[in-house]
Amino acid sequence: MPPFTILIVAQAGRLARQAVIFAASLRRNAPDFAGRLVVAEPLPEGAWAGVDTRIPDAERALLTGYGAEIIPFTARHFGRAYPYGNKIEALSILPAKQPFIFFDSDTLVLGPIDEVAFRFRRPSASMKREGTWPEPPLYGPDFADIWGTLYSRFGLKIAGSVDHSFAADHWEHYLYFNAGWFFGADPAEFGKRFLDAAVSVRNDPGETLACQSLDPWLDQAVLPLVIHSLGGGRPGPELDGLDGDMTCHYRRLALLYACESDAAIATYEAIATRPEIAALFVKDKAFQRFVIGGEGRSKIKPLFADGRPLAEKAVRHILKKAELWMAE
Repeated sequence: MPPFTILIVAQAGRLARQAVIFAASLRRNAPDFAGRLVVAEPLPEGAWAGVDTRIPDAERALLTGYGAEIIPFTARHFGRAYPYGNKIEALSILPAKQPFIFFDSDTLVLGPIDEVAFRFRRPSASMKREGTWPEPPLYGPDFADIWGTLYSRFGLKIAGSVDHSFAADHWEHYLYFNAGWFFGADPAEFGKRFLDAAVSVRNDPGETLACQSLDPWLDQAVLPLVIHSLGGGRPGPELDGLDGDMTCHYRRLALLYACESDAAIATYEAIATRPEIAALFVKDKAFQRFVIGGEGRSKIKPLFADGRPLAEKAVRHILKKAELWMAE
């Protein structure tokens, strides 16, 4: 496996702290990783004008200490209006024709990710998702109309992307990913297609998408089109470690304790309680309650001890009812 680049995004606030934990987990659990860890930092200009986006000095020092390269970029198209667009525009800082994998910063590396058998010429993305988009209205358009219109719009044939083990009126029949991780062989081409599709759909959704919410789902609505257009698709069994024993996309601390493995929780706590990292979270109320105060293990985990698979909406409802859901 040739070295590849890992790309994450960080800016002032929660993302910078999460990026530090990601970088620390990479060095702890994949010590032989020989590729680059690039942290894309949006500058406080362009679409982020008026927002303090620069990574603070303490987080910056820790990131570089863990071997990360911090590379700034100017967001031109999304920025504060759609922060998820950072992952789309950040691809522009990577060199062309060199394999990459993008991870959301709220991810842990749990094992030697350099041993995963990536097939970079067949792009793919995370299947850790629910049927969040689209939401067809009662009288149409239906799933087939919505996805069919999108594929046709960009000159793509939908036939090779569908999963016939699911009925055409079921969301899993259609290619749909969580954009928490995705990879490809050429970040320049991947990024160009991602950006062109996202901007096009945002600026002119068209009649079929008129009743669909694109915030925060724009990136996940167009990501399948990008991956399909590059000859990719659903991840194969060689990638089972992602969202498994190699990586964990925990998203929020409450969800980490409610939904993720003991190994993921132990990794997070071992890293986050290092004095130099814990100091970054002094004003983070969720961290102080769930990690330092121990409520993650003593209060959240017992609520989900039976291991029943639950939709995230149900998990959040249980946490809110127990007054254990906090803004982060």
